[in-house]
Order: sequence, then C-alpha cells, then structure tokens
Amino acid sequence: MKKIYMIGSIIVVLGIIAGISFFIIRDMTSKIPDNISLVTMHNEKYEFSKSEKKLKLVEFMYTHCPDICPTTTQRMNLLKNDLVAEGVFGKNVEFISVSIDPYRDTPERMAKYMKTFDIEDDGNWTLLTGDQDNMKQDQKEIRELAETFQFQYRDPGDGFYVHSTFVFLLDENNKFIKKFPMGEDFDKDEVFKKIMKEI
Repeated sequence: MKKIYMIGSIIVVLGIIAGISFFIIRDMTSKIPDNISLVTMHNEKYEFSKSEKKLKLVEFMYTHCPDICPTTTQRMNLLKNDLVAEGVFGKNVEFISVSIDPYRDTPERMAKYMKTFDIEDDGNWTLLTGDQDNMKQDQKEIRELAETFQFQYRDPGDGFYVHSTFVFLLDENNKFIKKFPMGEDFDKDEVFKKIMKEI
C-alpha cells in the first residue's frame, strides 16, 4: 500500500512539473504575429512586423477603465522618466499601449488620454487602437495580439471590461521576455532593473 501511495505521489509531482513547464515554454516562445496592423493615436498605420528593433513594454488598456489601467499608465510614465534619465528611452526601449475597446477608443480619444497623463508625444510611446473603417478586422487582430500573451478580456455588457492584469516586456524581435503585474502591483523599479539588464 505504501508503494502505491509513493507511485501516486510521484505521478502527481511529475504532472505538476509538466504543467508548469508547459506554461513556461509557452510564454518563452510567444511572439507577436507579423500580420498585426493597427492604427496610432494619430490615425497612422502601425505594423508590428516593421516596428523598430527595440525592447517594447506593451500595456493592454482601455480609456474608460476606472482604476487599474490609468494606474498602470501613470506608473509607466514614472518608469519612462527613469529610463530617460539613463538615456535609453527611445534609443533602446519604447512603450506601446493597446486599447481592448477600439470602438470607443478612437485615435482622437487615445490622443486625449495621452495628454491627460502628460505623456510626451515624441514617437517613443505609441497608443494603438482599431481603424474605425476596418473595425471588425482590427478587433480580431487586437484579440489575436492579446491572446499571443494569454491576455484575456471581455465586456460583461456594461462597458467596463474584465481583463487580465499584466504588461509585457518584449525583445527587439517582438518576442516575450517577461510579464509584470498591472495597477498598484506594477513595481517600476523592478521593471526598470529588468529592462536595463536586457539592454
């Protein structure tokens, strides 16, 4: 009987290890598909396949979010100041904020959101949304982009999205490096150290 328990325990442990390994490998091999093309806050086309060879910190958000999204954006802006002080923001790293609510988050709305948070429009922090003339396709591409990193979201019907709470650091080839918590748990110093280590 003791032997059966031991074998059972080993099988359970191996199962847990296999499950953890699967999620680690899945994350480590995640890369933005080359077909993703959205529009910026200036209503200009943005293609990830043609993006600059820089580290990218990617935030999924929506402008009507009452708490976690604006808190994350605010903390990212503080992180940006630290990276500017080191002379690496724009040169080695850029930020990207992608709306999960492209119907309401028009390019004009995204530009207003940018001004609300005093984000300098220097070309190194891009806010992305869907093309109002190609909304159905762009909605699919935003979801495909989010699901690349297992970022989940849905509108329960009241316009306040339920969504995952991570931002993602990508390498120069748009491949996953690490994820960090959003909102109050976004530790700008931790993210700063990881970015500087990767440069």
